[in-house]
Amino acid sequence: MSEAAPMHVIERSVYRGPHVYSARPMIRVRLDLGALETRPTDRLPGFAERLVERLPGLAAHGCSYGEPGGLVRRMKDGTWLGHVIEHVAIELQSRAGAQVTRGKTRAVKRQPGVYDILFCYADAESGLAAARAAIEIVADLLPPGLQAVEGLDRLASSLDLRPDDIGAITEALRRLAIANGLGPSTAALVAEARRRRIPVLRLDKASLVQFGTGSRQRRIRASVTGATSLIGAELAANKQKARLLLESIGVPVPRGGVVGSAADARAAASKLGWPVVVKPLDGNQGRGVSTGVADERQLDEAYARAAATGRRVIVEKQLPGTDHRILVVAGTVVAVAERVPASVAGDGTHSVADLIAAVNADPRRGAGHEAVLTRIRVDAALEDFLARGGRDLATVPAPGERVALRGTANLSTGGTAIDRTDDIHPDNAAIAVQAAAIVGLDVAGIDMMAPDISRSIRETGGGIVEVNAAPGLRMHIAPSEGSPRDVAKPIVASLLPKGSNSRIPIFAVTGTNGKTTTVRMVARILGEAGYRVGFTSTTGVYVEGRRQAAGDASGPKSARMILRNPMVDAAVLETARGGLLREGLGFDVCDVGAVLNISEDHLGNRGVETVEDLARVKSVVVQSVKRRGASVLNADDPLTVRMARRARGRIVWFAASAGAAERPPLAGHLAAGGMAVTHENETVMLYRDGERHAIVGTGALPSALGGAAEFNIWNALAATAIAAAYDIPLSAISAGLVSFQPSFEDSPGRLNIVDAHGVRILVDYAHNPAALDALAALLPKLRDPNGRILGVIGLPGDRRDSDLLNVGAQAAAMFDEIMFREGPDGRGRPRGAVNALMAEGALAAGKAPSAIHLLVDEEAATDLCLARAEPGDMIVLTPTDVDGIWARVQAFANSPAPLRRPPSQSPAAALG
Repeated sequence: MSEAAPMHVIERSVYRGPHVYSARPMIRVRLDLGALETRPTDRLPGFAERLVERLPGLAAHGCSYGEPGGLVRRMKDGTWLGHVIEHVAIELQSRAGAQVTRGKTRAVKRQPGVYDILFCYADAESGLAAARAAIEIVADLLPPGLQAVEGLDRLASSLDLRPDDIGAITEALRRLAIANGLGPSTAALVAEARRRRIPVLRLDKASLVQFGTGSRQRRIRASVTGATSLIGAELAANKQKARLLLESIGVPVPRGGVVGSAADARAAASKLGWPVVVKPLDGNQGRGVSTGVADERQLDEAYARAAATGRRVIVEKQLPGTDHRILVVAGTVVAVAERVPASVAGDGTHSVADLIAAVNADPRRGAGHEAVLTRIRVDAALEDFLARGGRDLATVPAPGERVALRGTANLSTGGTAIDRTDDIHPDNAAIAVQAAAIVGLDVAGIDMMAPDISRSIRETGGGIVEVNAAPGLRMHIAPSEGSPRDVAKPIVASLLPKGSNSRIPIFAVTGTNGKTTTVRMVARILGEAGYRVGFTSTTGVYVEGRRQAAGDASGPKSARMILRNPMVDAAVLETARGGLLREGLGFDVCDVGAVLNISEDHLGNRGVETVEDLARVKSVVVQSVKRRGASVLNADDPLTVRMARRARGRIVWFAASAGAAERPPLAGHLAAGGMAVTHENETVMLYRDGERHAIVGTGALPSALGGAAEFNIWNALAATAIAAAYDIPLSAISAGLVSFQPSFEDSPGRLNIVDAHGVRILVDYAHNPAALDALAALLPKLRDPNGRILGVIGLPGDRRDSDLLNVGAQAAAMFDEIMFREGPDGRGRPRGAVNALMAEGALAAGKAPSAIHLLVDEEAATDLCLARAEPGDMIVLTPTDVDGIWARVQAFANSPAPLRRPPSQSPAAALG
């Protein structure tokens, strides 16, 4: 970093689920303060005052003091600029309309001057833009020479705005939030779902939203729900068919019909009697609608407007009264609003155009549906309406004179709403409910013309002029006058009644080793219990045993694929560190969270330097367990034992060590009636509520290879604990474990064994020291005492040098011949560097150079290993591309006796 850029954005993350810093979705910016680490705010004269002058809202931030002025006090006492940037990012989002208040800033361990700035966000794009703007604003207030910042492009593209132009920055952020946010109706429904702790998943960039998970999900798009009838929506869109249906059951409606020409329209109007309403057959939001049409000239103009909007045109007798929108949900009237057409009040000085501009300046008004009210749009329809009254935009109305601007009262054309929910007459409410029912809508907006909504329209005249699917909710949520109505609550309740469960059970499994096999065992057990299971693993996304997507699927994106699938009754999710660090969990809470073990793996990446750091990351899973859920922990692993203090739900232990039930932590736990699973007398034993149950003998577990594969006994213990924690029947647990095979079909790339041409081939995804140790303990039990063991070993380039050297030494002890290989991506290392370090470790451990072969990719390494094997030998393959390597193994097994091939490049040549 140059001296001219004291601050440097190192990286950023957008957490969408619980993560190592918080259970809340947050944005994290890792910022190196550089030279500014020695310049806290109390050593920057006038900084606090200039910042608050630029952003006055910061004066109300309580910070750690919990009262207005707290942040200003902290700045004057001295705080780091990272902390200030956090508050500025929050304030900018708040100014732009986002309901964002929480954040935190933490120093990064072992990296002086580096801070993690975290804050909540409404949407990722505007949140990242706010982070960038916050850094630029703070930097702009620093002394000359300290204002430059590197790495801002990691956050967002430049807003191309001056840091001192807070108004323009706020408006830019507001536009981003609107473009990426939800409309008022959808947002209200989402807020109600979250209040009820119903999971919410946004399914597109518009308004399609999922409430709940898996097979228990429901969907909405604005106020259209998954229960909304397609027939009902189509009938509502065809105003003539809807009118005839209403008329057929005696609901008051205007007389009228469809016309095919202006001449037909004149004839219909003459027959109906003036005034009439002209509207498109299938229009919406008041587009193309003309009311109060009183003569043929106006009729011709109205017909042309309607015909330009819709395929066909309706002419109806205009009913007396004012326009009311009645919201019917699941057969009940939940809100009523009188809609008032857009208008302006004269002052004797300003023109109609000036008065419209003044009304549009109301901060409650926005474009389209983005705000509580819509700005009045000046268009030909508005000018025509003014002309009917002998006015135009230049007219200056007299003081107090009310000038109507449109005949329709839609909010989308600038109208306003007055709440009349408490005023509606029971007859009118019953008519509205019948109208929704005959059209067939679960959520309907009934437009009723009524001289007095508190009296029956059967007495006063009036009737229903339209039935609307997808009715807007904002006129009820935030009326211009009267009481707001919580209309989101009954809509969500109609989809998910009180007491219903919106969540499928989630079983989240993490740890260093055994995750994939344990996940598959749990999935098999749940299948035996009758669930349709979706699970994720490092080999893909699976639903009912069928792979939906290939590749490493142990992150949050894959978890969401399962939770979106309506065919899934239970989700079993492998949860790896990478996704946790990158994006957090793919869910908010789980029913059962399990940490299998913690050992060295991927250290030195993304701030995880020690196994204690790794344990802190993986503990997020058990910290995200439901209050009434269960945390499954390994009693034989000291680092997982420590997690019990922070784990949520009840603790369920599993242990493979002899006598574990008589030692802490199990002894006191079992004495109190706690749950645990142990390995006793070659049997999987379950302790629960003071009782002891034998689940299955480990000799009956195919995955344990007759007890030889101890690590699969450990996995079976964990799977038993996870299933028992959710009260899965013991018979299903036993049946699932007994039916689970160490085959490629049941567990691809995990202890798959093939015997061919006198050679035994073992394929296993051992990719770290602990996994290789477990494999090393198994190999002597499976090998021919007179044969050799040949192995293919490789690690990604993002491992530490010491890790690569140690794996090389491990391989030297395990194999008679070693084929070291590299992956397609060196992850920052040049080709050959990873192999060189592993070979160096093997040579230092005493392995002869002639027994070491270096290859660029795993396909070549696998082919060489297969070619060099002789009858009686055993081959161990530890693939990254499990499917590809398995295909090579199958080709070898199905081929004639293979030919021997010479060794690849020697270590001496590779190392120079």
